[in-house]
Amino acid sequence: MLGCGIRALWVLNQSNHVLFSRRFPTVDRQWRVACRRQRIQDNSGTSNSLLVLLPSDNQLVQALVDKKARDGSIQGTGIHDTDSVEGSDSWVDDPITRHIISLQVLSMEEGASSALLWPLILLLKGQFQILVLPLVQPRHMVAYNDLCWRAGCGSPMELKEDNQQFQGLSSMLLGLPCITGAFVVAKTIGDIVMGDAAEAEVLFNAGACTGGSLDSLTVGIGITNTASRGKAAAPPISGAATAVATVAASATSTLVGSSKGNLRPADKDVLRNFISSSMPFGTPLDLSVLNLSSLRINGFSALDIPPTDQKQPAWKPYLYKGKQKILLTIAETVTAALYDRDDVLDMLSLSGQINCRADLEGIPDVSLSIACPSSTKYESFTFHPCAQASEHFLDKQTLNFSPPMGSFVLARYLASSSNSRPPVQGFYQLSMVSEDEGAFLFKLRLMEGYKAPFTMEYCFLSIPFPRQRILALDGNPSMGTISVSDHLVEWKIVVSGRGLSKNTEATFPGTIKFGQMLDLKMPNKHRKAIHYYHGEEFNPEIEADSETAKGQDLFQEKMSKGDANLAAVDLDEPFCWEAYSYAKVSFKVNGGTMTGISLDSKSLSIYPAVKVPCECSSQVLSGEYIFWNENGSAAP
Repeated sequence: MLGCGIRALWVLNQSNHVLFSRRFPTVDRQWRVACRRQRIQDNSGTSNSLLVLLPSDNQLVQALVDKKARDGSIQGTGIHDTDSVEGSDSWVDDPITRHIISLQVLSMEEGASSALLWPLILLLKGQFQILVLPLVQPRHMVAYNDLCWRAGCGSPMELKEDNQQFQGLSSMLLGLPCITGAFVVAKTIGDIVMGDAAEAEVLFNAGACTGGSLDSLTVGIGITNTASRGKAAAPPISGAATAVATVAASATSTLVGSSKGNLRPADKDVLRNFISSSMPFGTPLDLSVLNLSSLRINGFSALDIPPTDQKQPAWKPYLYKGKQKILLTIAETVTAALYDRDDVLDMLSLSGQINCRADLEGIPDVSLSIACPSSTKYESFTFHPCAQASEHFLDKQTLNFSPPMGSFVLARYLASSSNSRPPVQGFYQLSMVSEDEGAFLFKLRLMEGYKAPFTMEYCFLSIPFPRQRILALDGNPSMGTISVSDHLVEWKIVVSGRGLSKNTEATFPGTIKFGQMLDLKMPNKHRKAIHYYHGEEFNPEIEADSETAKGQDLFQEKMSKGDANLAAVDLDEPFCWEAYSYAKVSFKVNGGTMTGISLDSKSLSIYPAVKVPCECSSQVLSGEYIFWNENGSAAP
């Protein structure tokens, strides 16, 4: 990555214990030389507050503990409030400081005085905290230090004070490509320690011939229901690349147990090997686990002859040979919180990615047009490093790219559409009729406003009752089947293989009876708050030293996993607090997108010119899709 150097990186658990660390002396030497020059040029002495030497692991942990005590958590709030302290990240009043943090490190070199360490890229991944320290110029750190002590900072525009202009934090970060590179490094390290760095899965319909109909390209979209799908198809690749499909799985297979918040010696060896190959001497070159593992295990054979007339990109170490084809899919995820109440607005957000697999011989350039309706508002649009995007016109975005080997995410986006209707609409009501019996009603509208070729492949609804045992359930849905376990009711509305392509209404009235339940009417100040996380019970008072005990971070983490228990509140209805008050929907819709973004295979062109079949598909999947109890009090 041009202009990106990494001084050091750390992997910690949630108890702030360093599990893995790596320092890069070559890049760090550049920092020390730049600091000496800055101190010679700086007459004000401001640069003396900068940390020249890298901190030890113990110094880093102590600085993190101090930051947590000062800001309430390692991330902090990123918002300037009455509790903000001059010199802290929150004083800057910019939400980016939740992800690009600074530390005041107690430096032995400075005679027990603290010195500034910035910018530290912070990524929370499962039970791990990944910290990456990129190389910046001392003047950038001095500028950030000034922002931390200046009133009114944090504006994306340039600030004026005493007839002088000062650059805001956002403006400064835009001019630092090393920040983006460090985020990519942190994400890759996080994927490795969590075992998420395997090759993208490319699936075809069962019985299709080579290069047949595309079912889906599930690159990072978390699809788990694959019972009705065909087997993955592996394309023929020249020489050593024939084993590429299995390399990625073996590269991360040793990290399966790492999600428990610890790294075994074998896990650390995987990290060391990856870092040595991907960023020798601290300069990121190729962060593809697939490519690096394949090169390390297979090497090159006599058939892998590099082209003489073209420069071979790092993301394509092997050249494809075989039947050529291009497969494209748009995978959108819709996240919703639906209340069906006048006093609470429904929440709806859309995210998507364009997945691609281009099995093309040689090193061709591909041009593709993406149709982007003007009715859709795009909050962000990012692209793979191999792609170059032209200026975004009113209703079209053109991409030029040299595709890497295998499957990859060509583009990602966040959007909102004023014309979008959720594929599943309706309401959920639940009330108590006695101490141990509740009456509920679901009334859902499926595929309202959708026409062919949209088809709902499956739709499931689940109602969790984590603190009560279900004794009996009485009710008949208008369609689908019901299954009941001790703490969960699941309604299979549309099952795979049948599909639904027209507007349909589904209702499910009934009653549910429970065993003995806790006394939920106790006042909050006397109620012992019991939280549930992955089926385990713990007391937050006992776990106060854990990072997840911080209220805001704990709530966000649990909500992201779909098993959140909201804080207990005083309500008349026992079902109107915690996880009793929602039902979660999972679905998949094929044949289009909610934003209206589409791909036209006829607009695709390849240079050098060659005729290649191109297949495009699109789908919409549910993320955290929640129906809150209309009769209860749902969290905002």
